[in-house]
Amino acid sequence: MLIEKQYKFYAAHRNEELNDKCRNLHGHRYGVRCVFRVERQGEISTLFGDFDSKIEPWLKQRYDHAMLIHTKDPLYQSLLLHEQRTGESLRMKLFDRPTSVENLCFQLFSEIVEMGFCLERLEVQETDTSTVTYTQADWLSDKTTFASECGERYSDPASKARCSDQSVTMA
Repeated sequence: MLIEKQYKFYAAHRNEELNDKCRNLHGHRYGVRCVFRVERQGEISTLFGDFDSKIEPWLKQRYDHAMLIHTKDPLYQSLLLHEQRTGESLRMKLFDRPTSVENLCFQLFSEIVEMGFCLERLEVQETDTSTVTYTQADWLSDKTTFASECGERYSDPASKARCSDQSVTMA
């Protein structure tokens, strides 16, 4: 059975590798649609609150009103210096890659799977007219690519087994 949940958060970012308007610091209201695979056992259907109780606070704590930033973006070092100089603490969500919506999908998908959920598909809406649909196959492909680029950080065979062998079971 597939269960769909929707979430949102607000965040700033920039794409430092581009030479267009998106290179500038700007923000989005991100819409996140998660499609989970679950196995129902018993007479009661899945409680949507089981997803919300983990995912909503996690999004609020790590992503909402944060600066999504690539650790190799020169702006990151400037922000660190600003924090040291002023004592101000900025909420920054660090990325190993540029903060494109595709890389955001990879990051969100990985972290949601780490929570123990079996995610079939993730959709991230960056603007009113632009949405990326990111599937489990996309995630597995990216994990392989990123693992070969960065060592074994993203090559967790247990996460694939978690989704393929045992969907989240709800009472």
